[in-house]
Amino acid sequence: MAHHHESSILLPLLLITLSLMNGKEVLASRHLLQIPAIPELPKVELLPLPPLPTFPKLELSPLPKAELPSLPDIPSLLKPELPTFHKPELPTVPDNPDLEEPELPESPELEVPKLPELPSLPTFPTFPKEIPFPFPSLSPPLSTTTP
Repeated sequence: MAHHHESSILLPLLLITLSLMNGKEVLASRHLLQIPAIPELPKVELLPLPPLPTFPKLELSPLPKAELPSLPDIPSLLKPELPTFHKPELPTVPDNPDLEEPELPESPELEVPKLPELPSLPTFPTFPKEIPFPFPSLSPPLSTTTP
């Protein structure tokens, strides 16, 4: 519901875009090809960078070793013994006797009703494959030779 205003901007944008498009793009590109070469700008000479000052090497005194107290003795844990379980004895399943297939009554054959014939669909006129285009082209023809 909040986005119902977005589509209202599309139609004016489409109309503006289509009104700005015309057959002059080809002429503009040809005009760009006929422009003389752009003169090259002179290269700018950069001033040399000043030398960086050198700083004395910083010497750090070595850090003293930290004295840590020894850890108390931790008694080792005994390995736990898992109890053994006996396998339960399951009762045997009695064998199933072969069951007889049930006799089903015969199903009557169903009659299929005959469908009425559909009327034929109307035919649409077809256009010829090659349609002569009597209107002149709005854009100038493209030349295959370079000027």
